Amino acid sequence: MPRLFGTDGVRGLANRDVSAELALDLGAAAAHVLATSGQFDGHRPRAVIGRDTRLSGEFLGSAIAAGLASAGVDVIQVGVLPTPGVAYLTSSMDVDLGVVISASHNPMPDNGIKFFARGGRKLDDAVEDAIEARLGAQWERPVGAQVGSIGEDARAADRAYVDHLVSAVGVDLAGLRIAVDCANGAASAVGPLALREAGADVVVINASPDGRNINDACGSTHPEQLQAVTVASGADLGVAFDGDADRCLAVDHTGALVDGDQIMGLLAVAMKEEGTLANDTLVVTVMSNLGLLLAMRDAGIATVQTAVGDRYVLEAMRAGGHTLGGEQSGHIINSAHASTGDGLLSALLIGAQVVRTGRPLADLASVVHRLPQVLVNVPGVDKSRTASDEALLDAVAGAERELGETGRVLLRPSGTEPLVRVMVEAASQDQADDVARRLAGVVKDRLAL
Repeated sequence: MPRLFGTDGVRGLANRDVSAELALDLGAAAAHVLATSGQFDGHRPRAVIGRDTRLSGEFLGSAIAAGLASAGVDVIQVGVLPTPGVAYLTSSMDVDLGVVISASHNPMPDNGIKFFARGGRKLDDAVEDAIEARLGAQWERPVGAQVGSIGEDARAADRAYVDHLVSAVGVDLAGLRIAVDCANGAASAVGPLALREAGADVVVINASPDGRNINDACGSTHPEQLQAVTVASGADLGVAFDGDADRCLAVDHTGALVDGDQIMGLLAVAMKEEGTLANDTLVVTVMSNLGLLLAMRDAGIATVQTAVGDRYVLEAMRAGGHTLGGEQSGHIINSAHASTGDGLLSALLIGAQVVRTGRPLADLASVVHRLPQVLVNVPGVDKSRTASDEALLDAVAGAERELGETGRVLLRPSGTEPLVRVMVEAASQDQADDVARRLAGVVKDRLAL
């Protein structure tokens, strides 16, 4: 059977893959595993639960709260709050466990459950595996006064998170107009509030969640509306969040998209100049554009590459003592202020850099010259032979010689489907398209089922 936990918690179709029964069992199993491993240190444990705006989040949040309380955990439900907000509260409220009910950028029918350990860090794979193994197991449940309580404290949670964000930026954004697309998600209230309290003039769209419209043709996966509004409103820049606001993409004053690679690039250069970029190193995934790697090399900044997934970026950051990392999709992690990707923090830091330098975002983002990139999915193949088929490896080596230093090739077997992703970057779009087409043909021929 496939592993229940993916790279970002448990996720699937709400009320089918992710049911109330599963949420109840996950809460009890997580509490039992953490208690028996000594992570509660003998004291009465506390947990905080937040969610995005999906309709299913209400019953799933109640179910996991019931599971935790049945295992002796006192639960604080904070309602709708971004994932990084829950992570911050887990590190600042002296609680032992944080839980987020969200499927991030996925469509509304999906939902998910992810955990944060004390300190606001995602659980290790071994702990997640232990929780999965404990599901449905029989054990001695607490009774009487030993069962947990369930309370609510949404207003105080919002206030604490917004204060943290504004304090982290430390720059008055007065005079800056920012267009904000909240994706009808978890940032709909606190996102505009944080930017306004930092001093910005804010133009808001897609901040009217009804439980059904999260990520619906809006937010970071659909920035077209934000691009138009940024130009029409005369904003200096725009920012778009996803459903749980752990990622952020930006738009400059001309409406041009500024992706996660460009955001990381401009922040890394700024932090190096300030002396706050630990080890003068940026952590990225293998999917980051080669243009970012070349720009960082020219700026005297080293890069560390990881597998795709913000959890792997975090692991590399912790292992190397690095302070900045992220993904092309907009997960940006600044470990000086957050223990996970934080879209609101990224938006504030971008605005702060525009104010500090007096330069428009388009100019700041130009530090990264994105190379043309093509991604081709080749279905119906034996992905297990991707790294061992000699003819395919020879074809890849030939393509890499052809591209030279201004291009690269990446073959990625899908983690969930019988397909291989062929990614090619090159100096021109025509060359990228041609190389990708040829390599996709080799993959199809050599790895045919």
